[in-house]
Amino acid sequence: MEISGKIAVVTGAARGIGRAIAEALIAGGARVVICDLVLEQVSKTGKEIGATAIRCDVSKPDAIKDMIDTVQANIGAIDIFISNAGFVGGEPHHAASADDAIWQKSWDIHVMAHVWAARNLLPDMIKRKSGYLINVASAAGLLSQIGDAAYSASKAAAISFAESLAISHGEDGVKVSVVCPQYVASDMLGYSDPSAAPVHDGLITPAQVAETVIEGIVKETFLILPHEIVRSSVAHKASDHDRWIKGMRKLRRKALDQTGSTHPEKIHLLI
Repeated sequence: MEISGKIAVVTGAARGIGRAIAEALIAGGARVVICDLVLEQVSKTGKEIGATAIRCDVSKPDAIKDMIDTVQANIGAIDIFISNAGFVGGEPHHAASADDAIWQKSWDIHVMAHVWAARNLLPDMIKRKSGYLINVASAAGLLSQIGDAAYSASKAAAISFAESLAISHGEDGVKVSVVCPQYVASDMLGYSDPSAAPVHDGLITPAQVAETVIEGIVKETFLILPHEIVRSSVAHKASDHDRWIKGMRKLRRKALDQTGSTHPEKIHLLI
């Protein structure tokens, strides 16, 4: 899909990956609407990058519907919708130790936000035989994130939902992509300033993610992998699941021995 002239919405875009994607879309000639939870933050970003800013709590279905209705009533039909909002919760002890509120929040933001957006956008996109849904998931959904079972499970579900969208609506003219980055120097890992992050082969910037996302949209690629190593890791997992589990256990032990934690902020530089 050509980006120039399109109306695009990016959620979770006050900072990090979402902001970088919005900036890249604007550079490509799109008219961009950015959404985030805190109005002051998203408004500030909107002014800085030249995007329309709207507050939206994507964990609430009515909020997503209202936001989409507002954009379509005041700006026009949405051509590209990038569902990007996310968070890392972690787990205090064992794999089931995160409380129900974290699991529910993970499900609502990482899965249902995609569902609610698609539910409101698909009828018009199908009618127009045009539109693009991009769900930002994670390599954790393909490979698992040590130390965050709720994040891993919800991101795996997000990938599965994107597959369902692509299978069911590709012949309706609706394009679908799912983005699965690994570790990114953003607030989620404690990097408010990506330029201050250490140089590490497995750690990329939000701008690098955005570059691969734009390339994927133009090429209409379903699975967008900002970290190319993820492709070979997925193949390794598929070829011998038991050996892969053993390798992940070894990595978990290494993380505990060297950092005393399995939280992504602590272990991402070990990958």
